[in-house]
Amino acid sequence: MEIIPSSTPILEWTGDGLAVGLFEDNTELTGELATLNEKFAGYIKELIAEEEFKGKVGSTAFTRLGSSSPVRKIILVGLGKADALKLDTLRRAAAAIARQAKKQKCKTLAISLPVWNNDPAQTAQALAEGVQLALYQDNRFKSEPEDKGPQVEIVELLGLNGQEAAIARANQICSGVILARQLVAAPANEVTPITMAETAMAIASEAGMHIEILEREDCEKLGMGAFLGVAKASDLPPKFIHLTYKPEGTPKRKLAIIGKGLTFDSGGLNIKGPGSGIENMKIDMGGAAATFGAAKVIGQLKPDVEVHFISAVTENMISGHAMHPGDILKASNGKTIEVNNTDAEGRLTLADALVFADKLGVDAIVDLATLTGACVIALGDDIAGLFTPDDALAKELETAADSAGEKIWRLPMEEKYFEGMKSGIADMKNTGPRPGGSITAALFLKQFVKDTTAWAHLDVAGPVWTDKENGYNGPGATGFGVRTLVNWVLSYS
Repeated sequence: MEIIPSSTPILEWTGDGLAVGLFEDNTELTGELATLNEKFAGYIKELIAEEEFKGKVGSTAFTRLGSSSPVRKIILVGLGKADALKLDTLRRAAAAIARQAKKQKCKTLAISLPVWNNDPAQTAQALAEGVQLALYQDNRFKSEPEDKGPQVEIVELLGLNGQEAAIARANQICSGVILARQLVAAPANEVTPITMAETAMAIASEAGMHIEILEREDCEKLGMGAFLGVAKASDLPPKFIHLTYKPEGTPKRKLAIIGKGLTFDSGGLNIKGPGSGIENMKIDMGGAAATFGAAKVIGQLKPDVEVHFISAVTENMISGHAMHPGDILKASNGKTIEVNNTDAEGRLTLADALVFADKLGVDAIVDLATLTGACVIALGDDIAGLFTPDDALAKELETAADSAGEKIWRLPMEEKYFEGMKSGIADMKNTGPRPGGSITAALFLKQFVKDTTAWAHLDVAGPVWTDKENGYNGPGATGFGVRTLVNWVLSYS
């Protein structure tokens, strides 16, 4: 599929499908749309009336035009209230249009939507992202693709001529999102610590990044007892992956992004029970997938910011070597942890990854993890929890996420809740009481970052996967976090 900016006037375009947007508070046809309606013998006005099209966000309607028409089908998409138009509204509108065009077997498609905030570059990028992410299909594990019909081949963005660079950037960003989707969607017999390391090496090779992969022995020398405690039960070797992007000149900032990398989580000896979703625990490396997806994008965009991409990758399995409930592990900063639940393993791997990143002397650290079911209970499936003691970093991430159309919500870090994680025989337990489980998980991670380091934790357990079509995602892996991370890094460039 090719997405191109076009200078062709809407009244002169010819092809299979022409899509236009209408606001909820004004579905009356004026200006060019009124002229277009006349050109199409009143079909657009008739479509609005027959379908009772109100212009609500994401709603669509279509009709086939006469056989003599230079446009085969017209597609309407709702944009909601004009004064509430957001960049992500256009991204989602483009996704809805693309899906409708595919259903209607439109090989050629033109999209005519308003320019957001007088910014044609961001508008073109958002539209291109919406189209690509909506039409992406993962057929890697099927003997034959389910959809054998004609595909959308050419998409023209009308009125956005000259925005080739913006579309190219969208292509680069989508490549990272799609990589993250593929990693999360693949089963645990395909994505392992070994293949995750191979993926990181491929990213490094493509972008000219430095890569360091610490094997078990290397991690032992660094005292990574928390990470290795989780890894003991697996027959597959753990891989501690450290990708480094450095700009040619002096970097404006030095950042670290850490992703939880459990390629499968059985729960360990505290095995996940009925209704736990164990069959879908391939997604427990969603944080690492977003981290690697962001690395792929940053390697192409090449901002003047140094970024370290880190993941402690392993499986959480059951064997004669498995850590027991009640074991005490020592992390690489010397702190000791009583394991009162082997199914709270992600925070153990992150502990050593956070200590490692902090020693790099970075200006800020962001970690992403499918960490707690408690966060899903609190915020649902679409929203990630944001935890940080740093107000400035919180604002940066909220701005980055808003531009990406990825929802995050800041939750409190109530220090007194850490009392429930105190141990009688070690420095802390790895879980606290059931109430506030996502908060205590964040407070646990905080013990492995120096107070002087700006740090934020994103609990992405909900939004990395969707069971139904949702905007430009799903069903399946969403690639959540990639675009927020990229936006955050670029904000310093």
